[in-house]
Amino acid sequence: MTLGGGIGWLQRKYGLTIDQLLSVDMITADGELVEAGDRVNPELFWGVRGGGGNFGIVSEFEYRLNPLGPTVLAGPIMWPMEDAPDVLRFYRDWITDVPDELMTMAVFRRAPELPVIPPELHGRHVVFVIVCYAGPIADGEAVVRPMREHGSPLLDLCAPKPFRAHQAMFDPSFPHGRWYYFRACDVAALTDEIIDITTEHGLRIKSPHSTFGCFHRGGAIGRVGENETAFGGRGAGHTFNFNGTTETARGYDEERQAARDVWQALEPYHTGVYSNFVMDEDRDRLRSAYGPSKYARLQDLKRQLDPDNLFRLNQNIPPG
Repeated sequence: MTLGGGIGWLQRKYGLTIDQLLSVDMITADGELVEAGDRVNPELFWGVRGGGGNFGIVSEFEYRLNPLGPTVLAGPIMWPMEDAPDVLRFYRDWITDVPDELMTMAVFRRAPELPVIPPELHGRHVVFVIVCYAGPIADGEAVVRPMREHGSPLLDLCAPKPFRAHQAMFDPSFPHGRWYYFRACDVAALTDEIIDITTEHGLRIKSPHSTFGCFHRGGAIGRVGENETAFGGRGAGHTFNFNGTTETARGYDEERQAARDVWQALEPYHTGVYSNFVMDEDRDRLRSAYGPSKYARLQDLKRQLDPDNLFRLNQNIPPG
């Protein structure tokens, strides 16, 4: 998670996980133990902040700690998916003027069978706006209120809670043993066309486990220079992750194709991709996560540290 960049609920306030990284200890392909940080092996430190596991085995991470909560205002608000075009147009306008303390995510799926969701909603096509306000609860209530009051939500589970509980919210949706397939892309903004395409495909979701997630970017992410780390696309407005999931092999091919279809429909709007969401795709796809100049720099670093490409079972960058 760290080496690929690290997006999450605190990214708009504090930045990516790599933006909290102070140093690493790494075992290289030839068995050498090296340290990398701002003043020691700075080129390697640049590369591990976004370049993934291509350069060695990180045996120790040193992070900066940030103050938080421990209670935050967080949770999902849910509307019928048929209302998604209206809800997401309002959402798009609302997030243009929210503080960095607020991180949001829009999710298309069928309502899961969880105890906190009324049984009559289970399986219904819905759109969620999930929020996390990393600041005073009272401030968060004021910021989130317009979204909570828009339209006719089916359910509002946004409430003060321990951040650790919110961080674990998605865990039940991704147990070991299911069949997963992901396609992902970054986009500059939620245009009307993107909203309509995503809603159209969202209404076709069949599996109760498949989701289309849209992460809100900006804030502290964009205040780190594009070339300060290997991570690509700091200026992206949103990151989509289309997840086709089934319990077993039954129905998996159909869900995988559905994820491919919505990804392909949005292809004219792609600006890049988050490398941690890249699966077994062609090399050009991974290159698009970094751009030509960063990719070439990463290949040069790979050639110096791992010329035989020992570390290749990953989002692989071959030696230059």
